[in-house]
Amino acid sequence: MKRLLDVMARLRDPRNGCPWDRQQTYQSLVPYTLEETYEVIDAIERGNLTELKEELGDLLFQVVFYARLAEEQAAFDFDAIVTAIVDKMTRRHPHVFSDETDTDPVSLARRWEEIKTAEKLAKDTETGAERPAGRLEGIPLQLPALTRAHKVGVRAARMGFDWPDHQGARAKVAEELTELDDAIAQADRAAITHEVGDLLLATVSLSRHLGVDPEGALRAANRRFETRFRHVEAAVDAGQAHGLEDMERYWAEAKALERAQS
Repeated sequence: MKRLLDVMARLRDPRNGCPWDRQQTYQSLVPYTLEETYEVIDAIERGNLTELKEELGDLLFQVVFYARLAEEQAAFDFDAIVTAIVDKMTRRHPHVFSDETDTDPVSLARRWEEIKTAEKLAKDTETGAERPAGRLEGIPLQLPALTRAHKVGVRAARMGFDWPDHQGARAKVAEELTELDDAIAQADRAAITHEVGDLLLATVSLSRHLGVDPEGALRAANRRFETRFRHVEAAVDAGQAHGLEDMERYWAEAKALERAQS
């Protein structure tokens, strides 16, 4: 870590550092941080541990970069980041680091939220900030929409605002499909957009009840589509497929190949 921190300091050196690195700010680094995060996820989902090692290094470099910017402003440094996360993880795992013995998953989740709430209250008391108005506050707006919808659903469910099982969530999907069909029949563009949103939200709720991460599931579906489409595309380019019927046949062939290889 010292070598990495030294490299970062050298890159930001006002006289002999890298011009590009010297001009970066917190805001300018955000797109790169998002990109590196998704590259880590991509390497994990493809099972490529060699790439994962490299991508984790790139992501760690982003953390070090932010830490360097803060250190230059005398706000905090990398050691402070490490100390804060160590303290937080120790505090939030009393069943590991203290004498609490309850290890029931439901109890642990509830205890985790209690500790987070206490932390937030203490922080607000220290800074004089007003407490959030509701249980849905604090979920970043910048999250991918599927991920944020999932988190919103989880927060609401903690208060009991949820179906008792997946069947209620499945019925809601059917209800939203019917409402979408009605909007389509009326050719009402605003209503169609509204109902598509409701349908996606209901699908996220169903995925939550089924224990499926909607963002990850959609990424996997995108990859399957791309693989199958390349098979169709190759057939078209080779002159073996011409119309939709031909392309659907090669699509089915690609699905069969996929199943055979899994």
